[in-house]
Amino acid sequence: MSSQMSAIDLLRLGDQGREKPFLNKFWPELLGVAFGIGTGVAINFGTRRPVFSGIQKHVVGVAGWVAALTFIQKKRDEYLAEKDAVLRHYIELHPEDFPVPERKKIGDILEPWIPIR
Repeated sequence: MSSQMSAIDLLRLGDQGREKPFLNKFWPELLGVAFGIGTGVAINFGTRRPVFSGIQKHVVGVAGWVAALTFIQKKRDEYLAEKDAVLRHYIELHPEDFPVPERKKIGDILEPWIPIR
């Protein structure tokens, strides 16, 4: 179905109810927790203290990393949305540069197989 659609038709499909995978939805939080705890552990290791002493360091580290990574994800989403809008606009202005691809059978794409013994 999608192989016979024009480029602008493919762009208009949108998400169609598709959902992001779990890791894509929560990567800032997951990495923020890991990096925050790791930051606290590294500080304690560097100052020769017990690994999980001063729990406030770990809490502040987690909060800081989660905030920073969430901000980065938001900016990345904005950048990609703007990029998609620019590409969509270009395709709408120049449809002649994006013809509908011709349908090919898999047999036409593959070369004949000749066994070499």
